[in-house]
Amino acid sequence: MNLVERDLKVIWHPYTQMQTALPPIPIVRGEGACLFDEDGKKYIDAVSSWWVNIHGHAHPHIAQKVAEQLNKLEHVIFAGFTHEGAVELGERLLKLLPGNQKKVFYSDNGSTAVEVAIKMCLQYWHNRGEARTKILAFNNAYHGDTFGAMAVSGRSAFTAAFDSLLFEVEFIDLPDAGNIERLKSHISHLKSQLACFIFEPLVQGAGGMIMYEAQYLEELMAHCRQEGVLMIDDEVFTGFGRTGKPFACYHVNQQPDIMCFSKGLTGGTMALGVTTCSTQIYDAFLSDDKLKTLFHGHSFTANPVACAAALASMDLFTDPSTQKNIDRICAAHLEFSQKIEYHPKVKTIRQTGTILAMEWETGDNTSYFNSLRDKLYQYFLAAGIILRPLGNVIYILPPYCITDDELNYVYAKVAQALEEI
Repeated sequence: MNLVERDLKVIWHPYTQMQTALPPIPIVRGEGACLFDEDGKKYIDAVSSWWVNIHGHAHPHIAQKVAEQLNKLEHVIFAGFTHEGAVELGERLLKLLPGNQKKVFYSDNGSTAVEVAIKMCLQYWHNRGEARTKILAFNNAYHGDTFGAMAVSGRSAFTAAFDSLLFEVEFIDLPDAGNIERLKSHISHLKSQLACFIFEPLVQGAGGMIMYEAQYLEELMAHCRQEGVLMIDDEVFTGFGRTGKPFACYHVNQQPDIMCFSKGLTGGTMALGVTTCSTQIYDAFLSDDKLKTLFHGHSFTANPVACAAALASMDLFTDPSTQKNIDRICAAHLEFSQKIEYHPKVKTIRQTGTILAMEWETGDNTSYFNSLRDKLYQYFLAAGIILRPLGNVIYILPPYCITDDELNYVYAKVAQALEEI
């Protein structure tokens, strides 16, 4: 029995209608920007395997550091104990973030990093004796699949079965020149009720790679600061160079109160989540009253092996060659987008940093369930490229180590698809 047959007997895959899905592709190894199946076929991983592998697959430096850690300490309870990797990672990460970020709380993944952030904000006001329980978020947002994260995400097919169980959230449109004053007025009206404002900075990933301008986010954040509304910057997707800068928050001058990270944090090696916060947030939990404790934790909080992977990824991320690669990809994306932006099948094309997205003209509205998605997905797989369209939105989000030849091959196949499909 081959690997696919064994898989189909026991595995339930994510985001997959198992009755109609094609058999999964059995991947046996990775190297750089590429993955290889059991028949030896090579695939360029042009989406960084769900946006996590910023340095590529099986990076030898990360592998070495993880192996060393496994021979030293694989796990220790993080309540009442600590270890070198967790402390060093916290120190190094905070040095890269806005100056007001002072404390690190570890968890398991992006959804739980968001859950922690939401709980921090809600309990911040509770500890202060103020009844602020309403949360502000953007329409079409995606912050994860656990219940709190779903609640602050846009209502969609992802949440439909659970909508009646999700807490109420105040949703607003993305800011632009036409609505920014109205949005600010709306926030002022609600300020005494608002616990926080959570946002994906500049790019709404799972929502369809929807992009908006930094200047209007800046205005919205400045107004929230003026009105005393706490801000959660969800950089699970946009962090670690994806927008061209180390973190998306550096496209604006305002500083969030809380930040969320995962995905690129360990270079895609293993699961780890981080929520950072300001001293103001942290101090609201300091008390002789134990009921003001942040009652949140995970069995694998600050796992030493995951911290080792993240520290190794940090070594690579802070190497000047990585920023050069990010700049190279940004420039290549821009050049390619200019070549195809007027193609009749390109409804829109947009770029923020290393994220390039194009909306395929289908005559219908953009939809996650657009039938074109499966056709495009299979077309690129046949060409040895992993692209996972969001309905009729194709996006290219490669590891930073992708070569010019590999990137140009991806561009060429996208251009070819525009002619043939």
